[in-house]
Amino acid sequence: MQVILSHNNLDFDALASMIAAGKLFPDASAVLPSRTTSEVEHFITIYKNVFPFLRPNECSWEEVTEVILVDTSLIDRQLPEYLYSLPVHIYDHHTEQEPPMENIITYHCEGVGATITLLSEKLRAENFSVTPLEATVFALGLYSDTDSFTLPGTTPRDLQAGAYFLTEGANLKVVDQFREVPLTQSQQHLFQKLLEESDVHTVHGMEIMTSFLEQDEYTGHLAHITRKLLQISGLDGVIAVVRMGRKIFVTCRAQTEHIDFRPVVKKLGGGGHPQAASATLKDKQLHDVRGIIEETLPKAVLPALTARDIMTSPVRVIAPETAVETASKMLYRYGHSGFPVADSGRLAGIISRRDIDKALHHGLGHAPVKGFMQHDPFWITEDARLESIRTMMMDEQIGRLPVLKEGEMIGIVSRTDVIQAMHGFSVYDRPAEFSSPIKRQVAKTMEHSFPPVLLELLKQVQKKCDELDVKAFLIGGIVRDMFLNIPNEDLDIVVEGDAVTAGEKLVEEYGGKLRSHDIFRTATWSHPGGYKIDLTSARTEYYDFPAALPNVEPSTIKEDLYRRDFTVNTLAVSINRETYGELTDYFNGLKDIYAKRLKVLYNLSFVEDPTRILRALRFESRFGFRMEPQTKFLAEENMHLLGSVSYARLSDELSRLFLNSDPRIGTERLIAFSAGNALFKETAAHTLTSLRVRRLSRYETLFKKCGCSFPSSIWIGYWLQFLPPKLEAVQELPAYSLNKQDEKASLTWVQWLEENRLQEWNYTETASLHKIFVHIPVHIILPFATAFAPEKLLQKITRYLYRRETASDWLTGKDLIQAGYRPGPDFSKILFAADIKKLEYPETTKAELLDFVSDLSFSK
Repeated sequence: MQVILSHNNLDFDALASMIAAGKLFPDASAVLPSRTTSEVEHFITIYKNVFPFLRPNECSWEEVTEVILVDTSLIDRQLPEYLYSLPVHIYDHHTEQEPPMENIITYHCEGVGATITLLSEKLRAENFSVTPLEATVFALGLYSDTDSFTLPGTTPRDLQAGAYFLTEGANLKVVDQFREVPLTQSQQHLFQKLLEESDVHTVHGMEIMTSFLEQDEYTGHLAHITRKLLQISGLDGVIAVVRMGRKIFVTCRAQTEHIDFRPVVKKLGGGGHPQAASATLKDKQLHDVRGIIEETLPKAVLPALTARDIMTSPVRVIAPETAVETASKMLYRYGHSGFPVADSGRLAGIISRRDIDKALHHGLGHAPVKGFMQHDPFWITEDARLESIRTMMMDEQIGRLPVLKEGEMIGIVSRTDVIQAMHGFSVYDRPAEFSSPIKRQVAKTMEHSFPPVLLELLKQVQKKCDELDVKAFLIGGIVRDMFLNIPNEDLDIVVEGDAVTAGEKLVEEYGGKLRSHDIFRTATWSHPGGYKIDLTSARTEYYDFPAALPNVEPSTIKEDLYRRDFTVNTLAVSINRETYGELTDYFNGLKDIYAKRLKVLYNLSFVEDPTRILRALRFESRFGFRMEPQTKFLAEENMHLLGSVSYARLSDELSRLFLNSDPRIGTERLIAFSAGNALFKETAAHTLTSLRVRRLSRYETLFKKCGCSFPSSIWIGYWLQFLPPKLEAVQELPAYSLNKQDEKASLTWVQWLEENRLQEWNYTETASLHKIFVHIPVHIILPFATAFAPEKLLQKITRYLYRRETASDWLTGKDLIQAGYRPGPDFSKILFAADIKKLEYPETTKAELLDFVSDLSFSK
């Protein structure tokens, strides 16, 4: 006999899951627990003849041979103990529960909003039919456990399940009917007593009601009563504790993800959801339970976000006398929608973009902003909670709030800051841009990842930066690659100060050379040991127009990181002595590294520097990253801007893409984003390009195995594969040359097309190709052949090249001289004839080649 069981205080998700499990296990009996919620009891009373549930005293427990658990991973301890030894199937969405049983047949536990979601997916996969009434109960379970898809644990799969239930005829009027059941008279009495005996505690900014009560009689459905207390009070959370006879019942409810009651009820032997948990205790004193709750309550509350957490600091301000036109340029320069106006360090007003635009419209660009700013603006303290900040912005219709401390402005909170705080993270995550960064110690990771010589170089930089009293950080690819376990010895140091001065001090003490760029205040220290260390002054960038080179000015490490391309490149590790190895992560970069996710830091990132699109494709090819949806959308939308970028910058990214990763993968990413179409007037068909690149890569690998070396200019050979066999198309290619090698290769290909050489080669025997290609390296011949040669000609050319590159013991001029031949006009003809013989018969020895040429009509 099989039985379907769930947890005590049965809710609608558990009820729906029991019914769904009954369809999957048609021979099983569904047994209700000893207690159900009042809403479920009300439902069962009406539909008890439709759904054949058993009560615990109606089940023949001794005949049970298998257990199906739904919406829980634990068998109720009030049930017979031997059930624990039986085979069990588990369907649950409480991923924090660890089943203690060892005899599990099925363990289907995933983090979705409701267990009925998991079971409905199985029903659909196995083509079970669902009646409209069943679909209604399933929807009731789904809507109840996700609070109509509003709880943080809700997933896209839950919404898909809801759509399925509606398709199958679920009645939402019935769902709404049963979700809320009025309190009975005894429940209303208990509700009133709990309200009267309640206390409100403020914990980390969250307001939580606790109420402790004793009564002789049993009143059921404390969870329903507690939820009503939460609704009526409007507080962040409620804990109701009631002794009823010999048992103490604890129920916790919250309406914010900043509260997780599980640490509290776990200490009491209970469990549940973060915002809906409970426990039942026997033979305990109420004051002992009160003590445990008050002791563990701080662990249940994540600190509320305050202005201190989300504000931007330091604040850019303008003076009251600043001209409107100047203020407008600064708004564009920094991407702000307004500025605080400060007079002698004190907040005097706020000027918005709208005010500035109006003044400009009326020709008042020369006028000072004090004539248009909002005087006596609203402001907040650093302890203001996110909820109150959001309310103030909505009520007062304002977009930015200065943060004051003792009259001094220490930061500013904008709408963007509030939106990021609300939507950029869950209970366990941080916002995408967080004023208080995630910190962790990674000194040990550095010791394991970096060779001793690099660690010693960091110590040298540390010493000088500490002497100069400036903060110094290791940033960029070397930090990213450290967490990807990829070797990288490119030291990139950012200092909150003058990098050139730091570089000069390093040269004074340790030697080497310094190459500096005064405009950007950057320097490269060439260490005597052969290493190069890039030193950069922390700076912020602004762009005068899209795709322009950036203008820069000194700034902080946070703003320096904010100007970077992707969150995975925004990690900074302190190298100062006191904070050595401290990782600073403002933008969740480490989380994105582990998730293999590429994410831009702001929506104009690709507009300001379109080459970042190619860099994203390179990272996808090299590291297996993928752009998150918004970044992918922005890349696709701004692909056309690549046409405004210089060839040198484009080629730098393209060459890295083809050389530093598998060119086949890089090509597929370029094709997926139609990059070739953005950079060439005409391109080959995508499928043809893909085929060509695969062929070129295959041949490159083959020739490398036989000892043939390929210079870095092979990258432009891969870029050639994107073009059709048309002269005007290939004539675009030389502009992408990074050096003379690239230029030589691309101009050769243009010449071959101009002279229509393919037609000539098509009727040439393999050995005779030597006359054409004898002095041309493989890396020039091969890309052209894979791109444009017909299959038979390609086979001829590659066979010739393979023999040419793998053959040994070629006859040389020195050999001829030693054999008695006098150098003269016939030397080249003799050697060429010997080469042809060698190409036709690779096993021919040098002695045999000498015999061969001696039979020819060449005189010694």
